[in-house]
Amino acid sequence: MAAIVSLFAFVFAIVGLSNLSLIQAQKGGFSVELIHRDSPKSPLYNHLDTTYNRVTNALRRSFNRVHRFKPTSVSTMEAEADVIADSGEYLMNISIGTPAFDIVAIADTGSDLIWTQCKPCSQCFPQNAPLFDPTASSTYKTFSCRTSQCGDVEGTSCSSNGSCQYSVSYGDGSYSNGEVAADTLTLDSTTGSPVVIPNVIMGCGHDNDGSFDENTSGIIGLGGGDSSLISQLGSTIDGKFSYCLLPFSEAGNSSKMNFGSDAIVSGNGVVSTPLTKQSPQTFYFLTLEAISVGTNRINFTDKPFGTDQGNIIIDSGTTLTLLPDDFYSELESAVSSMINATKVNGPEGLNLCYDATIEFAVPDITVHFSGADVKLQPLNTFVLISETVACFTFSPLPNFAIYGNLAQMNFLVGYDTIKQTVSFKSTDCSNN
Repeated sequence: MAAIVSLFAFVFAIVGLSNLSLIQAQKGGFSVELIHRDSPKSPLYNHLDTTYNRVTNALRRSFNRVHRFKPTSVSTMEAEADVIADSGEYLMNISIGTPAFDIVAIADTGSDLIWTQCKPCSQCFPQNAPLFDPTASSTYKTFSCRTSQCGDVEGTSCSSNGSCQYSVSYGDGSYSNGEVAADTLTLDSTTGSPVVIPNVIMGCGHDNDGSFDENTSGIIGLGGGDSSLISQLGSTIDGKFSYCLLPFSEAGNSSKMNFGSDAIVSGNGVVSTPLTKQSPQTFYFLTLEAISVGTNRINFTDKPFGTDQGNIIIDSGTTLTLLPDDFYSELESAVSSMINATKVNGPEGLNLCYDATIEFAVPDITVHFSGADVKLQPLNTFVLISETVACFTFSPLPNFAIYGNLAQMNFLVGYDTIKQTVSFKSTDCSNN
């Protein structure tokens, strides 16, 4: 499993409208609203925070999230929706069960399993909303250890009565233990009636703790593993999903996550790069060939995951783009040499910062993925962390590489898990 639950968690908002089956929805695709954790629409919103507080907090979560890409153990014992952010960066409002029970969960491209806290709870992290009661849902069912559904979830075990149990833990000490189950999942489409998905495999957590916010209830896994929402939707969305993340300056508005035919990225300016299958299959691996600063092309020869192919993870839940130390140093030197401004100290982890009281020009930076040259805008490469300081949005991390969400803002980013590609199109996401 994975991820600092930061940068890309989502919230799906569900309301009691007439329902639309998944089969009906996928014919035209559907979308859900993506709500950043710091948006006024988010239950995590703190009205006392300044814009700069929120940026600094997001950067801090970016480093914390790396621990979730290094889990300590997984032990035995066509559509569009609204997305919000937490200790991942986005949250989802979804509904589970019959009748529908609303929950707020972290939407995470670095995790697979969908799970929520459930009654009875022997050990649960504090949660403001009521816990999901599986006995109140007429469509809830559990599985024995011998079922294929149990096999689809990594790290399962058998209870004394033969029921399928899951246990997941993360590098920061967070964990969830409970039973593997299935129930109806409802997503509130921004393009029509709610989309009802029957028999979604999920975890019903009776023992959960760690760095989870009291305004959330669990995780919606959007990774590449068998138990993720994306994999379970499968052919009904033709393996396609996309998102368009708004810049920090648009925090009051909502981003979108699209599924099926609504997720197709097409038209002028689209570039595509292969997804590379690697272990763990949860993560979406791309191949980074180089980064150019102006005309200076810096080749990426590191193998943080042991191979030339699939040498960087793309993740919507991580804020910064994190690169191996030596490569980052070369990149920073190239960027610094082309900026005529006064260097200043920034927060821990941000090595290249400038006095922003006087406007300065930012060099053109292009990320060269295999078969796809992605030209970044200044909003992707520098971020204001205060009224007087702007910092480079790339940072060093030993033996690891993540392409974070600041580099993806104002791009329509589309995943095709059947063709195994990721596509990028420069887009004004406020109009998407």
